[in-house]
Amino acid sequence: MNRERRKIVVTSALPYANGDIHIGHLVEYLQTDFWVRFQKLRGNDCVYVCADDTHGTPVMIRARKEGISPEELIARTHAIHLKDFTDFQVAFDNYYSTNSPENKAFSEQFFAAMEKSGGITRRTAPQLYCEHCRMFLPDRFVKGTCPKCGAEGQYGDSCDHCGSTYAAEELGSPKCTTCGGTPVVKDSEHLYFELEPQHEYLEKWIPAHTTSDVSNKLLEWFREPLRGWCISRDAPYFGFEIPGHKGKFFYVWVDAPIGYLASLKNWCGRNGQKFEDWWQDPKVERYHFIGKDIIRFHCLFWPGMLHVAGFEQPDKIFVHGFLTVNGEKMSKSKGTFVNARTYLDHLPPEALRYYYAAKLGPTTDDMDLNLADFVQRVNSDLVGKITNIASRSAQMLQKKLGGTLATLAGHDEELALLKQLRDGGEAVARHYEDRRFNQAVVEICRLADAANEYFDRKEPWKTVKTDAEATRVILTAALNAFRILAIYLKPILPVYADKAMKLFGESEWTWDSRDAAVEGIALGEYEYLASRIDSKQVEAMVAAATVKPADSGEVAHESRASKNKGERGTGNGELGTVVSPLKAEVAFPDFEKLDLRVGVVESCETVPKSSKLLKFVLDAGALGKRTIFSGIRAAYPEPEKLVGREVVFVANLAPRKMSVGVSEGMILFAGEPGKGGGALSPSSPAGAGTEVT
Repeated sequence: MNRERRKIVVTSALPYANGDIHIGHLVEYLQTDFWVRFQKLRGNDCVYVCADDTHGTPVMIRARKEGISPEELIARTHAIHLKDFTDFQVAFDNYYSTNSPENKAFSEQFFAAMEKSGGITRRTAPQLYCEHCRMFLPDRFVKGTCPKCGAEGQYGDSCDHCGSTYAAEELGSPKCTTCGGTPVVKDSEHLYFELEPQHEYLEKWIPAHTTSDVSNKLLEWFREPLRGWCISRDAPYFGFEIPGHKGKFFYVWVDAPIGYLASLKNWCGRNGQKFEDWWQDPKVERYHFIGKDIIRFHCLFWPGMLHVAGFEQPDKIFVHGFLTVNGEKMSKSKGTFVNARTYLDHLPPEALRYYYAAKLGPTTDDMDLNLADFVQRVNSDLVGKITNIASRSAQMLQKKLGGTLATLAGHDEELALLKQLRDGGEAVARHYEDRRFNQAVVEICRLADAANEYFDRKEPWKTVKTDAEATRVILTAALNAFRILAIYLKPILPVYADKAMKLFGESEWTWDSRDAAVEGIALGEYEYLASRIDSKQVEAMVAAATVKPADSGEVAHESRASKNKGERGTGNGELGTVVSPLKAEVAFPDFEKLDLRVGVVESCETVPKSSKLLKFVLDAGALGKRTIFSGIRAAYPEPEKLVGREVVFVANLAPRKMSVGVSEGMILFAGEPGKGGGALSPSSPAGAGTEVT
């Protein structure tokens, strides 16, 4: 199939060089990798660049504590980060550093343009200064009492207790987090990049380059004049000194996004390409993948900088939510704050790649890693549903029939099966392109169901005893069906797909490789593609990650938003919370009788002749498929939008025969009081569901 070849630059936000990569970070890098690999599989020219974010006070102080130079620290961190990413099969085209000559040159170029535009102003502002450490304290290097709610132990920029933001000098009883001393207030002159002159430009740019939920939030700031952004920091500071301003350094968030350009320029230099042909060509597509904690830097300050400096803007900024584990914020004391290396010491990277893909959509909703569901979904879907097709077919063909594939010409049923799987690829491709990875996985699993249904109906384990050649045709069809599925999974599971390619004697796949069948050749040696996960492996990982509260101390690494905060989030934003007024108490033994499970909506449609009902088909993992009728049609007029979502359902409710079919459970939905916004799916005699108000 001929498609226009696209030219694309993709970036992920830069991990900070003061800590390890953890499973929260991986939400971003894995989804970016899925999308980039898909683009390359489709034949597009796609370059994925990233770098370590290396500057700032935290790096300088940590290096000082370890008795090494900042350069030594960031070199060591760079090697560790790259090893973690590589072992998680993240394939950067260039993984660089912001402490580079390219980045210094670009930073100075940007600043010169900002000065020339009249956008740089000077202001004197009070700041906290630690006389013991002999330095002005960044917001996250001071703690004290929140000036709004009185909570103690809060950082100098925002309160974790009440959510208020404030200036560090407003804290009560401030203490330097490095030495514990009491800082004093000193005035210091700083440079500001004024955004108000770009008010009109940015107000139009933001909704055109971000999703509506992101732009709506950002545009709230445009109801009044935009504030200037402080872009300087006082010495001592590890970073680039600002030309013409001795003792002043670029704030880390100035040169961090410029690092995208520096990494791309470095890649161009190593590959005989021109930077201008990639970033400055209007025909090239440019995309940033970021977390929602750094929206204002990428969607306000960064486009303002690019505009003033005369650089092309990103076409879109894709924003994702945070990671929670078992429904809660990651916790060291609970062992759910898991570093990438700790995970890799206990579990295969393919498992997390698959699970993240099965959960990730294009929204800013937080994503929950439910460890029990993680084990179940990998075992039931990836191993039991998809890989099992190859395992059963290849081993039977090799052990019973000499390992040679049949020719499928003239076998209409088998050819129809493969056509069904190829036709399904158009939906898979759309989901990949739109970053609906969860729905791509749902579609792949649906196609795997068709292949398994064919295999089970044909019963080759029986026919191999009576008709070897007919069995060879069955196994050939099943293996070619698996091959198509493996091509669809290649962006998510690249090493898995490489093993599958070897099985079929192939060296490379493109998306169009699905159009041909592999026939009449000797199958390669079968190599185990994926193994079941034992819950004990997960328990061992959690145990290894657990830190006693008394020993946990401060978070050792820093997020990109504050250069010190960990990932945040309180929930995954999925369906499933029951909102109800308090009713009569239920004894705990009665509540324990409920078996609550998580299922993925495979299909959702209206029920003819019913104004209230929707018909759901859930993929319940090891429990198989569940059909459930729910009286919530008024709340969800477009039921197809629920496909791919996760829902909590009562799995051990007795099936209820209704006029429209049998309902095999109860889905839990949330609704606003008095508005009929949600319902409990029926197994009630009326069949209309129980409204939650």
